[in-house]
Amino acid sequence: MTYKVFVDGQEGTTGLKIFEYLSKVSDIEVLRIDSDKRKNPEERSKFLNSADIVFLCLPDSAAKESIELVKNDKTRIINTSTAFRTDKSWVYGLPELKNQRELIQSASRVSVPGCHATGFILTIRPLIEAGILPEDYPVTCYSLTGYSGAGKSGIEEYENSVLAAERKLHVPRHYALQHNHKHIPEMLMYSGLLYEPLFTPIKANYAQGLAMSVPLISRILSKNASAKEVHEALSAYFESERFVHVMPYDSEANLDEGHFMISECNNTNRLEIFVFGQKGKVNIISRYDNLGKGASGAAVQNMNLMLGLDEGNSLLN
Repeated sequence: MTYKVFVDGQEGTTGLKIFEYLSKVSDIEVLRIDSDKRKNPEERSKFLNSADIVFLCLPDSAAKESIELVKNDKTRIINTSTAFRTDKSWVYGLPELKNQRELIQSASRVSVPGCHATGFILTIRPLIEAGILPEDYPVTCYSLTGYSGAGKSGIEEYENSVLAAERKLHVPRHYALQHNHKHIPEMLMYSGLLYEPLFTPIKANYAQGLAMSVPLISRILSKNASAKEVHEALSAYFESERFVHVMPYDSEANLDEGHFMISECNNTNRLEIFVFGQKGKVNIISRYDNLGKGASGAAVQNMNLMLGLDEGNSLLN
């Protein structure tokens, strides 16, 4: 069977990457709207209602407009923006969470997780379910990511040497310092925490790759859990997963003369979790491609589940 797929927002960073993945899938017919008509509501409506699967790769407001244009109950929608991630009528598209894969398979509306939220939730939720991390733990975390996550305008800014020099973009920059990052609501909702984490994102002058770091203190974990016990709990949770891998405990082999390498999962849908620690201190780092498992790859993984295809179809592990 051939499925019709439409990407609404086909010229953005996420949409373009999704096209790359779809070009490798034999059971897909990609519907493409003329560039000069992509903002025409009537023309978009035709494509939206002709497709079996629609990817919305749009700003929040435009994504909501597209939903209003869908007039049938056949078209299934995968949204990549923040618009519906905490909407309980939408299924959260993180299949590695317990029981989530089955919900995605039968869903008509799926919301792809935010890039920062992906690594955070996959770190925190298993530890809460294992009884290691208390729900009221005061979690802090920070994420270092490449500039491609800022979209086309952000990419152009960093890759324009004049602008980059004027704005001193050669050094990493903290942002969302008022604790207002748009991923925080979903990080709270799906992690199992009672309170929002204190989250600091950092954007740096390289294109792709994200590392989410979550430090923990053993003495305020349940049962005074050690770093090794944290590693064991995460390993057990993701033991059978294809795309999420817990790497060997506290291994120097994963470092480059003591330095962590962020971009090793680029151009894949792979997410790797590392646990380091000693003397009551734990550091958990997840690394992945912010455009892969953090965006377009995750969207295609959800499409595969919804259509009953192999979950890894067109995706690199």
